[in-house]
Amino acid sequence: MKRIVLPILILATCIGFSSFIMRNPKRLSEIPIEIIPVTVRVMEVNSSSTTLVVGSQGKVQAAQTANLAAATAGPVAWISPAMQAGGFVKKGEILLKLETSDYETMRARSEATMRQAQAEAQHAAREYERMQELARQRLASQSQLQDAQRLAEVSSARLADAEANNKQAELDLGRAEIKAPFDAVINSRDVELGQYVNKAQSVGVLYGADVVEVRVPLAIRQLGYLQVPLGLRGELPEKQAPKVTITGNYGGVEHQWHGKLVRIEATIDPNSNTVQTIIRVPQPLAEAGFSEKQKDVIPLPIGLYVNAAINGRTIDDIISLPRSVIRNNNQVLVVDAENKMYFRDVEIFRLEEKQVLISGGLLPGERICVSPIQAVVDGMVVQPLIEVI
Repeated sequence: MKRIVLPILILATCIGFSSFIMRNPKRLSEIPIEIIPVTVRVMEVNSSSTTLVVGSQGKVQAAQTANLAAATAGPVAWISPAMQAGGFVKKGEILLKLETSDYETMRARSEATMRQAQAEAQHAAREYERMQELARQRLASQSQLQDAQRLAEVSSARLADAEANNKQAELDLGRAEIKAPFDAVINSRDVELGQYVNKAQSVGVLYGADVVEVRVPLAIRQLGYLQVPLGLRGELPEKQAPKVTITGNYGGVEHQWHGKLVRIEATIDPNSNTVQTIIRVPQPLAEAGFSEKQKDVIPLPIGLYVNAAINGRTIDDIISLPRSVIRNNNQVLVVDAENKMYFRDVEIFRLEEKQVLISGGLLPGERICVSPIQAVVDGMVVQPLIEVI
């Protein structure tokens, strides 16, 4: 019996409710529907001046390179302990010596020849003076005077030749010692003790220890971000050279160095539309031993790949926002005074790694949505939560 009565009661209730709705349609429509606004984080727009930073990457290279060659020939008699890869040497320091016994003999012979030539030249000069005096007294003929003059001139020429040979012997003896042309780090040594070295043969390669250079490419548009005279040839004047911060990982530790952009190369790469720039970095350490201030600073290693942050020109009245606020390439979400949110086209001056610089389309004081909201309807009401970024 219960199985029959229960379905009948449910059916009757449904019919009665339906009849009520049909007789009172306006009462149901008058029931208010509550819309809960979406809470979004917003930030107020402020314009300010900002200094642009241009980033790039490059490889450290030597600013000075010397391929040392022997100026004379002979066997290697001595090599400095510093003359090995990684060694540091000061300007004028002797790096190696060649055997000098042959050159010492040549110098001794040239000195003897020079002294003989000096004596002969002095005798010939005195004889010429005596013959001039006799000729004035008509005691010597014109032919004798001319012979004395010729002998004096020949003796003077022989003396000059002897002096030149002696000077060459001195130079050859001095060139048996090969010295560092500047403060340097040894890159390689190409000879060994006892090895015979020919004239002009390479004995080693040195890198300047005072400064290094970093060669980094910049896109043509990036040059416009720098405060440099683009038409200038050669090195930039000291006051116009932009400051650069160099960072790199060496030995598992992130290090930082400081330098300046000193030169822009003249050739543009047609494939990448970039131009190479040269950054000069003073080495913090020019000789062995660390000072108290330098103990956490190392010389910038040649061959290391590094990041370069170049200080650019200062831009006025620019709006800087988190890059994440950009939607649809050139739009942002603006929340108005009635808390309604709309899409707004903006003029993007520059996209950076974390920031976007906007030059038009926004006014100071306007509120920008910074929440990563997905479903957006133009004019939708939101609950703004002001955030300071």
